[in-house]
Amino acid sequence: MAGRIIREMDELRFGRAVKVLRGRRGWRQRDLAQRCGLSRSVVSRIEIGQVERIAFGDLQMIGRALDGRVGLDFWWRGDSLDRLLDEEHAAVVDQLVAIFVEAKWEVIVEASFSIYGERGSIDVFAWHPVVQMVAVNEVKATVPEAGATVIGVDRKSRLASKIAAERGWRCRGVARFLVVRDGSTARRRIAEHAETFGAAFPVSSRESLDWIRDPSKQPVSGLIFLPDSRPAGSKQRIVARKRVRVPALAGERTLPDSDGG
Repeated sequence: MAGRIIREMDELRFGRAVKVLRGRRGWRQRDLAQRCGLSRSVVSRIEIGQVERIAFGDLQMIGRALDGRVGLDFWWRGDSLDRLLDEEHAAVVDQLVAIFVEAKWEVIVEASFSIYGERGSIDVFAWHPVVQMVAVNEVKATVPEAGATVIGVDRKSRLASKIAAERGWRCRGVARFLVVRDGSTARRRIAEHAETFGAAFPVSSRESLDWIRDPSKQPVSGLIFLPDSRPAGSKQRIVARKRVRVPALAGERTLPDSDGG
């Protein structure tokens, strides 16, 4: 019953939003319909919350016409889906951390920052003490919305040298990586937005991993696919085996020693 109430409330809110934004432009229902290639009756049904039999693509066109964006979400067993997605994300993070640690980088997970009023965190923030390169890593268990992801990585990369300085890391250059859990769905979604992702992260997964192992060259911007390394049915986390030598700040997570100390 609760799920039905929530769904109906969302549909009514969606309809009200369309009506209000249409009114702000001084458009009639017919005007909005013509811009979207729909009938006026479809717009009318949307505005009163009757969207069940309307194609999702038509709802997206309505959103774009009103300078908005219509998203799609999924609820499952309360917050169980969030915990499952967090687990998958953590598995990719741990695998990436192990790669950096093996290549002699120092790593901070969930590196929080607040600079010039800009706040956030970097999923995996790494520094190579020999060549003094910094790597900003955005980790996704599923392929995200392209535009928002690129903007987010751009912002963190722009602030990376200052974030590094706060931790006592000297920064000669900033590399940036979008790290995605590998799979046919992920690769298909990347392909669907190939121009956006390709322009932002032009270096291949293999070349990106090679650069991490030898960061003496110019910093790169790449897209890395990592396989799901968890055993089937397992919910255990993969834990890297070396200690990060930089003290963690509030909200940051470090790694244990290989001897378990």
